Amino acid sequence: MTVPERAQAQTAGRSAQTATLAEIAREAGVSAPTVSKVLNGRADVAPTTRTRVEELLRTHGYRRRRAEATRSPLLDLVFHEMESAWALEVIRGVENVARDAGLSVVLSESAGRLTPGRTWADQVAARRPHGVILVLSELDDAQRALLTSRSIPFAVLDPAGDPGTDVPSIGATNWQGGLAAARHLVELGHTRIGAITGPSRMMCSRARIDGYRAALETAGLPVDPDLIEPGDFHHESGYRLGLRLLRRENRPTAIFAGNDLQALGLYEAARELGLRIPEDLSVVGFDDLPVARWVGPPLTTVRQPLTEMAEAAARLVLDLGRTEGPEPTTTRVELATSLVVRSSTAAPPVA
Repeated sequence: MTVPERAQAQTAGRSAQTATLAEIAREAGVSAPTVSKVLNGRADVAPTTRTRVEELLRTHGYRRRRAEATRSPLLDLVFHEMESAWALEVIRGVENVARDAGLSVVLSESAGRLTPGRTWADQVAARRPHGVILVLSELDDAQRALLTSRSIPFAVLDPAGDPGTDVPSIGATNWQGGLAAARHLVELGHTRIGAITGPSRMMCSRARIDGYRAALETAGLPVDPDLIEPGDFHHESGYRLGLRLLRRENRPTAIFAGNDLQALGLYEAARELGLRIPEDLSVVGFDDLPVARWVGPPLTTVRQPLTEMAEAAARLVLDLGRTEGPEPTTTRVELATSLVVRSSTAAPPVA
């Protein structure tokens, strides 16, 4: 395309954008300034009018040009729940990048829901941050359209489900981590290896237990469904389900916990039953939180680079929001996990 042709195309694009905005105002039966208020997240618009305009914006696929967006010096970080050291590692990573970029971080929580509420989306639109990072969460179609129409870039960190090919995401090699954890126990000589999983609705949890199954099957060991207990990534489920597994007549000699918090709950269950780690029971966790090094005995676990993942997500949304230069060519990234062997695993006790 020649320079004159490119300039003509850019002018045509700008005209089409303007015409679309004017058409939205006409179809909605409101003034252009009212549509502008909706685009800018202003509160002084009637709810019914806002809904009507938002629907038309989605229908027309209207998207503000990146150069048009006036952003506040903020990054929005959204957790589905924020109550553990896991969240602190993520916050640290986002803060590292935000600090270097001269930005502040806004924290919010969706009270255990995997999709934030509509009120949250309106608040983000009003704040106009540099970007949004969602942790173990996802957006519905209306929320995605709302952020896209305002040129607010977003990315999902450790997606709960398949985010889709058009949603930027940062994850970890959860399947390989589950494989490495179970393979380590197999190589130590364990044949009855239990597991306490995370929530089945979360993709990372399913990938970890699939890796565990693959390690057992590759070693020629049966995958006993009675030795797999579905948990929720919390300390309490590790304790409760650990008691259930360890009270079995033919109890497992090793257990892979879906995360470090459940592994710590399992430690508590073993102590209550008078079992020693690792002499009577080997335990492997997942995440490598700082506490994994401090407990007694120090926990063998799969390191998930949470801080690095959070840094990568923050850099990605900032790159997506730049008004100059090319957009990132890779928007789906998985960082490597690695097994960290400490003192909570050993050969099984001699019968």
